[in-house]
Amino acid sequence: MSLSLEILAAAPDFVRMSELGVSPVLFEIGFFKLRWYSLGYLFGIMLGYWLLIKLIAKPGAPMSRVHADDMILYATLGIILGGRIGYILFYQPSILANPVDIFKLWEGGMSLHGGTLGTIFAIWLHSRRFKLSFLRVCDYVACCIPFGLFLVRCANFINAELWGHETDVAWGVIFDTSLAPAGPEPRHPSQHYEAATEGLLMAAILWPLFFKTHARYKPGFLFGMAGLIYGISRFLIEFVREPDAHLVYVVEQTGLSMGQWLTVPMIVIGLYLVLTASGRRQRVEPFVGTNSVA
Repeated sequence: MSLSLEILAAAPDFVRMSELGVSPVLFEIGFFKLRWYSLGYLFGIMLGYWLLIKLIAKPGAPMSRVHADDMILYATLGIILGGRIGYILFYQPSILANPVDIFKLWEGGMSLHGGTLGTIFAIWLHSRRFKLSFLRVCDYVACCIPFGLFLVRCANFINAELWGHETDVAWGVIFDTSLAPAGPEPRHPSQHYEAATEGLLMAAILWPLFFKTHARYKPGFLFGMAGLIYGISRFLIEFVREPDAHLVYVVEQTGLSMGQWLTVPMIVIGLYLVLTASGRRQRVEPFVGTNSVA
């Protein structure tokens, strides 16, 4: 339902995307276009790798620098392939009707849930190959993902996509660009909500747990916390986020969005990992030196 006439009359006081002067494309040369969305993934992976090297330098790391260098390739493929496949299966199966569109990553269309599954599978393959502790590697990788989540959500805003329901809050945004068929009403900038919770809040919780406590010696604890933080944040924000037009029926029939249904397993698994982590704590042997830790 549209907002009241009084709210619409005040629309000039709201932020308008068309006046921000931002474009999804940073620059283009001929047929090549460099998009903020792509940069979000690129810098998210680069910053995550930078932090991972810092993390494994601490006592009791579950892998060496060589393993970390190798794993970044596995994780990157998991993010891209899992994210794209997940988007197609969960949100846009019609893409399969034209297989060429599957490879058009530059047009967007990535699923966080799919990317998560792809990354977990990639880490499992890597851990199995090098006989590493799967859960402990996941703990370390979990601490690195806030970068990517924050940057990609910011890119979602620049793309004028994944906006929220109509609202009269002072920080509402009118997505009035040609890219966003959102109408003239101000909407919740749900992309910023997700950037703040999935990115900043997750970092504010996971990083002190890693550096200031013994959480990293409890296999699965940090990984589970990441799942809980993301899952709960996404579940709640979905209440003010506009569902994809072709998936409105899911909300109408079940009362929850597709994003919320996909998030439920993350919350359940995350809670299980956190509650059982203490029972998995074990003496950790470092890759370098002879002294055990924790």
